[in-house]
Amino acid sequence: METYSVLLVDDDKKLLAVLQECFLQENFTVYTAMDGGAALAAFEQHAPSIIILDLMLPGLDGFQICREVRKTREIPILMVSARREDIDKIRGLGLGADDYIAKPFSPRELMARIKALLRRAEF
Repeated sequence: METYSVLLVDDDKKLLAVLQECFLQENFTVYTAMDGGAALAAFEQHAPSIIILDLMLPGLDGFQICREVRKTREIPILMVSARREDIDKIRGLGLGADDYIAKPFSPRELMARIKALLRRAEF
């Protein structure tokens, strides 16, 4: 069984802790970042299998991070946001995100989406 790594990017410490636990239970290696600069640094240092990326972050926002990641790698990116407007979803997907989920969400649904993205990325 392949071991995956995930970069969780969100400025909500409680949400990060919950997501980290969910991914650890699924045997993922977990990296976290709470702002845009730390997210790009972690991306460069760890080369994760997938990124869970909040849109609203201190410093660089999720749109900017997505744009920077896409310059070098084609890994799955799932955007997460409390913003539910269609324009945000369309913009995120247009910049290269592979999926978008609005907060609040079920960790089980998130994990199902992650597994589906990783299956497709293996082709």
